[in-house]
Amino acid sequence: MSEPINNSVSDESPAAGLDGITSDDAAAEAPSAALAADEAGTEAGTEAEAETEAGADGSPTHAGMESGVDRSADADDAGSTEGGPSNHKGRLVAEGDIAADYLEGLVDIADLDGDIDMDIDGDRAAVSISGGDLGHLVGRNGEVLDALQELTRLAVLRETGERSRLMLDIEGHRARRRIELTEIGAQAAEKVKSSGEPVSLPAMTPFERKIVHDAIAVAGLVSESEGVEPMRYVVVHPA
Repeated sequence: MSEPINNSVSDESPAAGLDGITSDDAAAEAPSAALAADEAGTEAGTEAEAETEAGADGSPTHAGMESGVDRSADADDAGSTEGGPSNHKGRLVAEGDIAADYLEGLVDIADLDGDIDMDIDGDRAAVSISGGDLGHLVGRNGEVLDALQELTRLAVLRETGERSRLMLDIEGHRARRRIELTEIGAQAAEKVKSSGEPVSLPAMTPFERKIVHDAIAVAGLVSESEGVEPMRYVVVHPA
């Protein structure tokens, strides 16, 4: 039996979010179409991620092979780079511009102060908002942030007609979470190495699981995801 490991997550304030929206309200208002689009082909795509995390026979992936590869990302971008890397980069820049305009409008409506920055992170556009008191736009465990990201991706889809894998961060929440999850993965790997027994981690989002898989791969061990969303979790196995 796999041994559980604690993954403490600091709760953000669930106070009213954008324009009086609470974290629960904002999450509920993320359109199902945006969520479906995300789950169908982005890092939040459960079935696509399952292909990434396990081989065709359902066996765990091995370090350096598929555990750190996001096949859904490859599927999303297949065909989108036609015309060369410069065209692909141009599309990502355009996505960032559309997202920034959309978010600027939301921030203005809510009468909040914030600086919006755009970048390209690998094969996706990245937009971040910082400055001012924006913690309520993150919400408890990032719930409001996730909802705003879905709304922003839907805004890009509406303008371009193409599904976006854009990543939104507010006040560095995702950046901090990435560091935390990398450490959690490293600790789990050390525990497996010392005990020789599998270790199960708490349920995580697909985005979070991928970060953990990458950390396990760096440690030279094997990891896979088990369970059904939203309670899907990572199990770390000896090499």
